[in-house]
Amino acid sequence: MAGTPKVLLVITQDTKEEEARFLRRELEAAGCEVVHLDPSIRRSVGGAEIGPEQIAGAAGKTIDEVRALGHEGKCQAVMIEGAVKLAGDLVARGDLSGVLAVGGSMGTSLAGALLQRFPYGLPKLIVSTMASGFTAPYVGVKDIAMMNAVTDIAGINSISRDVFRNAARAVAGMAHAYDATAHSDKPLILMTTLGTTEKGTARIRKALEADGYEVMVFHSSGAGGPTLDSIAAERDVAAVLDLSWTEIVDRIFGGLAAAGPERGRVGIGRGIPTIFAPGNVDFIIGGPIDAAQAQFPGTRYHVHNQALTAVRTQPSDLEKIADELATIASEAKGPVRFFLPLHGFSSHDSPTGHLYEPAMPAPFAEYFRSVVAQGVRVDVLDSHFNDPEFADAIVAATREMIAEKAA
Repeated sequence: MAGTPKVLLVITQDTKEEEARFLRRELEAAGCEVVHLDPSIRRSVGGAEIGPEQIAGAAGKTIDEVRALGHEGKCQAVMIEGAVKLAGDLVARGDLSGVLAVGGSMGTSLAGALLQRFPYGLPKLIVSTMASGFTAPYVGVKDIAMMNAVTDIAGINSISRDVFRNAARAVAGMAHAYDATAHSDKPLILMTTLGTTEKGTARIRKALEADGYEVMVFHSSGAGGPTLDSIAAERDVAAVLDLSWTEIVDRIFGGLAAAGPERGRVGIGRGIPTIFAPGNVDFIIGGPIDAAQAQFPGTRYHVHNQALTAVRTQPSDLEKIADELATIASEAKGPVRFFLPLHGFSSHDSPTGHLYEPAMPAPFAEYFRSVVAQGVRVDVLDSHFNDPEFADAIVAATREMIAEKAA
């Protein structure tokens, strides 16, 4: 972005006035223009470009009405609504080159809700007392960085001074380099995979990239699939290749990589040409081996590492998976196809793998065909998921589906 980069600083002054002033000085010393968004509720200090009164007003209330709610959660919900609207206006005008937020549990909750609304690529950093713990609610599926505040955010001390300075200079550096106009002019394809199906999906990616597509690949270990869905909801996408169903499998059976009920539905709901293939349906992701055996008794296990165990799915499990994917496919508002391999679903489910069950893919394919809606094309291939011919069939179908939609 040409000229002085503009950084949005999100911090409450009612409890963190000293820190806010310090951060402003550091950002300005690093050559940035600061727009301070102050979502304070307890009192208005003044000096912020976007103060509490403006934020409350954007949500249709006065700050006195917000304070009168008398409940921190309800007050914060109003301030989040107003902050999202006002910050969204800045983004829409192309006025921002970075965002720095600082807070404890409440401030981090607001910052996370706000920063998750910002576009991918815009630099986003939260300095938080929550950064050394469970950060998923604050990061969501966006490219948000979190920095551990180390000490409580209660004044400037010898540690917090360095933390805040480093945070300000990091955001300033990113803001100076940020280019809001940079984008790919290649048509976009989104694809899921795991390491156990990467041999096949890498071949697909390379072939489609050679065709001139940008192919974004997502690791379906809990956040990857929802991230794909998020991008499919926002961007112009040529095709979705949902080739790893781990997050759907784990939602059905309580595995560690479970995603929400919308997983796999966003792209087809927008009519984006979509190909599904049952990569990694041969296992559920469980925890450490003792916990996995207790949660999923009576099957086979592969210890991936001390924290993760691959738990072999059984025929009844595969039928439940088929039922779920058939239901998802029934919601498609555009072209959808399925490719089913007859010789294994992942590298674990192969002659050299740890959970090989050669008798399971064929009954799965037969059952799936019996429950999927008429009109949904299902291709059953006499190959393993990672075989070149399976990948090549998906590449050919992708080209065909994109061409048909463009015609």
